[in-house]
Amino acid sequence: MRTFGTQGPVNPHDNYTVVRAKETLDFIERIKNGKYLVIFAPRQTGKTTFFRAALATLTTADPAYFPIQLDFQIQRNATPAAFYGQFAYMIRRQIEFVFQKRGDTLPEVLVQFLENARLTDPFSMTAFFEQLGGLLGDHRVVLFIDEFDGIPQEIVSDFLYALRYIYLSETFHCPHSVGIVGVKNIRQLNYDASISPFNIQDEFVVSNFTLEQVKELFAQYTEAVGQPFAAAVLETLHRQTAGQPFLINRAAQILTAELNIPKTETIALEHFSKAHTQLLEEGNTHISHLLNNIRRDRRFESVLMRIASYERGLPFNPDDEIIDALAMYGVISKGADGMCEIANPIYQHRILRVFKPLFNGLETEYFSEENGDDFIDYLTHDGVIEMRALLDNFQDFIARAGFRILQVPDTPQESVGQHLLYAYLDAFIRIIGGDMFLEVQTGRGRMDLLLLHNQRKYIVETKIWEGDRLYQRGKRQLAAYLKLEGERHGYYVVFDHRQKPETRVESEVVEGVNIRSYVIPVMQSIPSNTAREP
Repeated sequence: MRTFGTQGPVNPHDNYTVVRAKETLDFIERIKNGKYLVIFAPRQTGKTTFFRAALATLTTADPAYFPIQLDFQIQRNATPAAFYGQFAYMIRRQIEFVFQKRGDTLPEVLVQFLENARLTDPFSMTAFFEQLGGLLGDHRVVLFIDEFDGIPQEIVSDFLYALRYIYLSETFHCPHSVGIVGVKNIRQLNYDASISPFNIQDEFVVSNFTLEQVKELFAQYTEAVGQPFAAAVLETLHRQTAGQPFLINRAAQILTAELNIPKTETIALEHFSKAHTQLLEEGNTHISHLLNNIRRDRRFESVLMRIASYERGLPFNPDDEIIDALAMYGVISKGADGMCEIANPIYQHRILRVFKPLFNGLETEYFSEENGDDFIDYLTHDGVIEMRALLDNFQDFIARAGFRILQVPDTPQESVGQHLLYAYLDAFIRIIGGDMFLEVQTGRGRMDLLLLHNQRKYIVETKIWEGDRLYQRGKRQLAAYLKLEGERHGYYVVFDHRQKPETRVESEVVEGVNIRSYVIPVMQSIPSNTAREP
């Protein structure tokens, strides 16, 4: 029986797969046209799965195309001599494999050529391919190199120049097409920056799954097993993951194999809520890799929090070192308006947890000494969250804490309010046994917190003050989202970092829904007399 795969490339014999028919057709057409392609994307986005499937489709339809698939991941520390020796060995083994798979016998002249071939440098490499092209006759060699950024740095420039020489040659053209696949793009690799050695490249983008592709993927499971998914599950899954292939398949594994849902039962939102909580808590390899990357540079935090917190955001500038690195790691992407966006709500949730201190030092002051409240007091006897009272208390807590919120460890001042609100609601929802989702509507600037408890939804949108016009627009955005979710009540929390902040609490009807708004001042500095105290 097939399964949802998350460990390495997936294949249609063992796994449910997304066909990507339109992208495959485009890809094959470029190969036929002799393009030298580059595919650079973060890890576990389906690059290897895609190009292998596309090559299989091409060579099955037209055996004249001869695929050679290599992998450079173990070459990183090789000397030039060892690299080219291993390169020749891998090519020979791949040629033997293709002939064997097709049920053909290698011509003796080709056997002798491969046994005697000695690759030592770019010159011998170009000569090798020229002779190989002649021996293969009408076959068109398609060379694909996975994990290309494993190539030794001292070799990369000359290697790319050699491929460029072949591409531009008027006398021979073997390989007919080349594919370079990796995480780092060409300009991030080490070469003479005065000129690109591979300026003949044709970039191909392997995008995340669309909602229709997610439906196609899950329909394969339903057809095989008979267990359906509620439409809202697939829509919510796609929204929470933005179609990221690993996250989609990992959620599917949890839903179909780990939660022990009877196969006769439709997988519903309450099931997805459990799977979502597990995704937010577990330390799978994908999330661990993501978090390790964002911990690499302390500057990443301020950039990510600005993207997440300010609607005006940051322009997506690939020439900026930090933005370029975060995009390479798959943490951010370029929005339709040219601005940076966090890639998906699950990533944003995990990013907030990374940058949220284990203790903010203010947990014991969530409630005043006078009233002695506890979180459980904001839950009625019939299981309804009293959101208005809960957020009123949060506003009072920020006022009581005063300048001490600026002393929360390892937290940028501009995002401290949102950190504290997230921690406050997270503590509450854990105590009452509910769930909390992040719903990132635009990828930046506004963060909707969706609390789920007792089959009820509670939506809190949070922003940083950027002027009255954006404040008012945020209410309309929240109203639209509430109506989309079928909710009549929503809560809007805005943190005011101005030198002369203005406290506001407003309850009003906006476009037919009820919105309770808070503008909460955030102190700009520690009082001078306090700062001098030991």
